[in-house]
Amino acid sequence: MHDTEMSRLPLATALGLVRLMRPRQWIKNVFVLAPLVFAGGFLDAEAVSHALFAVLLFCVASSAAYIINDIHDIERDRRHPKKSKSRPLAAGIVSITVAKMLLAVLYSVLVWGWFVAPNVVMVIAAYLALNFAYTFVLKHQPVVDIFSIAIGFVLRVYAGAMALAVPVSSWMFITTLCLALYLAAVKRRQELSQSGTEGRKVLEKYSVALVDRYAEMSATGALLFYSMFVMSAKPELVITVPLVLFGLFRYWFVVEVLDGGESPTDVLLADWQLLFTVVLWIAACTWALWPAKG
Repeated sequence: MHDTEMSRLPLATALGLVRLMRPRQWIKNVFVLAPLVFAGGFLDAEAVSHALFAVLLFCVASSAAYIINDIHDIERDRRHPKKSKSRPLAAGIVSITVAKMLLAVLYSVLVWGWFVAPNVVMVIAAYLALNFAYTFVLKHQPVVDIFSIAIGFVLRVYAGAMALAVPVSSWMFITTLCLALYLAAVKRRQELSQSGTEGRKVLEKYSVALVDRYAEMSATGALLFYSMFVMSAKPELVITVPLVLFGLFRYWFVVEVLDGGESPTDVLLADWQLLFTVVLWIAACTWALWPAKG
């Protein structure tokens, strides 16, 4: 029995390392593809490869940021009823030494990426600096913490633009910011309503009513600016506006009635209606922006 347990240890550690990188959260990096979608570069193999490479680098960078955060918060996570079991470092599945070795590997990949796509890695460097500041300082500052999360999504879009060497509409930036603020505000709301102020110290500065207003304002801004972007720059995308509106309604329904929303990724993957809406939105954008033949 002892030998069997020992033989399983490397596998447990490997699985722990995968969990440490939080691959489920990589879905957030599809924001990097936004410039490719709106530029209509679906048939340009070079553009697609550059955009996908930028997504890959951002997945590496986001995993590195999560590892730094988990190392910093290990003692707090060990006292948390859920994180003490779900976080590999807090649960003792992965040691800090092994986590630092993985972190060094991820940073090495980003250094290699610099020689391939320096403009993209420059944006990623800003993202890493923001997350470092967030881990040690900004996440304890009310309002600033929400904006820090949102700016990370804006940097993803900017990295996608740098990968393609295309300008990004100001409408796209402000729409992304508002949408990310909405998701971040909802996340704080659910953390506060489900765990109180125990999960994060900054939650002591918030109330459910306050973050509800933040979320409502951000959702309204996202819809307004997206609609203005469509009307002014991409009128062929007008068919996607109802989908965006439904997506916002559905997400709020999941939060309010089904008590989800603490993890936007989990909500998206668990709610088939929301996931289908996103897929339908992507399909509608692709159909509307598909390059005309000849």
